[in-house]
Amino acid sequence: MKYCKNCIMPDTRPDQYLNNNGICNGCLSYDYQKKIDWEKRKDDLLKIISEKKLNKDKWNCVVPGSGGKDSTYQIIKAKELGLNPVFVTASTCDLSEIGRKNLENVKKIGFDVVEISNNAKVRSKINKIGLELLGDISWPEHVSIFTAPVKFALAYDIPLILWGENPQLEYGGPDNSLNNSILDQKWMEEFGGLIGFRVSDLIENHGFKKNQLEIYDYPNENILKKKSILGIFLGYYERWDALRNYEVSKKNGFLEYEPELEGCYFNFEKIDNHQHGIHDYFKFLKFGFARATDQLCYMVRRNKITRKKAINLAKKLEGKFPKSYMGKSLDKILYKINMTEKEFIQICDNFTNKKIFKTDQSGKLIKDDYGSLIKLKYDN
Repeated sequence: MKYCKNCIMPDTRPDQYLNNNGICNGCLSYDYQKKIDWEKRKDDLLKIISEKKLNKDKWNCVVPGSGGKDSTYQIIKAKELGLNPVFVTASTCDLSEIGRKNLENVKKIGFDVVEISNNAKVRSKINKIGLELLGDISWPEHVSIFTAPVKFALAYDIPLILWGENPQLEYGGPDNSLNNSILDQKWMEEFGGLIGFRVSDLIENHGFKKNQLEIYDYPNENILKKKSILGIFLGYYERWDALRNYEVSKKNGFLEYEPELEGCYFNFEKIDNHQHGIHDYFKFLKFGFARATDQLCYMVRRNKITRKKAINLAKKLEGKFPKSYMGKSLDKILYKINMTEKEFIQICDNFTNKKIFKTDQSGKLIKDDYGSLIKLKYDN
C-alpha cells in the first residue's frame, strides 16, 4: 500500500495509480483542470442547449439528485442557463431527517420535484444481498439514482439530463475517461455503481421477478438515441468545486449536519442516508481509506491544509466501527434489512483486506476495545 506524495490517497483506490514521481492520478487530474479552457467549454454547453431547441413551456431538463449540496447547486445552475428543469430523485434507502428537509428545500426555492419511491420490501432484500455479496449496503440507491431519472426523461420526452460531477475527472480515473462529457449506458456499466452486479443476477440467482426491478434497469441506449435524450456532466463544462456548491446551496436554504459527522471532515456531505456510515466503513475495510480521505485530499490539493495535518486527521476520523450514524444506532439500521450485528461483523471480516490491517500470528484480525481494526500504515 503506497500513498501519493502530494495528497494522502493510497494506490488501493479503484482506478488509482501513482506515476513515476509518486503522484496519484487524482492530483494529476486536478492540475490538468487548470489547463482547461473553461470559457470555451461554457460556450460549448450553451451551444448544446441552443441546438436542442428546447421547449420552454414544459420541463426541458432533468436534474437528478438527492437534495444534497451538489444537486441543489445543479438545479440552481440549470435555471441560470435558461432551462426549465425538473428535479428527479430515487428514494434514499434509509432517509435521514435532514435529508428529507434538504429535499423539501429544493421545492421551497422554486423547483418541481419528482420522487420515485422504490418498493421498500424489494429494496431491503437487495440491501442485504448487496452487503453480503458486494460489501455495498446501498447498491439499490447507487444504481437507481442513475436509472430512475433517465427513465423519467424517457417517459416524459425530456431531451436533456444535467448530471453533476464527472467523478473520474474529480477524483482520478482512467485517462480515457477524463474528457468524457456524456453519461450513457457505457459509463453506467463501467462507473455507475453496479460493481459487476446486474439486474439479471437478481433474477437468475435470487428469485426476483423482472417486474419487481424496473427501477434498477437502465433504459435501452438505442431508444434514448432515437428519442434524442442526452445526459451530460455539468462538471465537464464548468470547473467543479464542492465548497463552492455548498456555499451556493447554503445561501439557498441547504442545511448541514450538526454536530460532527462520523467518519467525515466535512459535515455537509453524505447526510441524507443513515447507511452512509456502513458504506464508508466497508470502503475502509476494502481499501484502507474512506470518506474523510477523499475530503482531505480535496483540501490538500487546494493548499487549504498541509499533507501532514491531513494524515493526522485521517487517523482520527476514519476506521471506527460504525456503532451509529447521524444519531441512529447500528442495530436499528440493520433491523430494516433483517440482519443482526453478529452477522454484520462476520460480513465485515469477510470483506476486510488483511494486508492493510494488523493480524495475530494465526492471521486473525486484531481489534481494539471499540471493535475497530488497527491500520498498519498511514503514509509511505
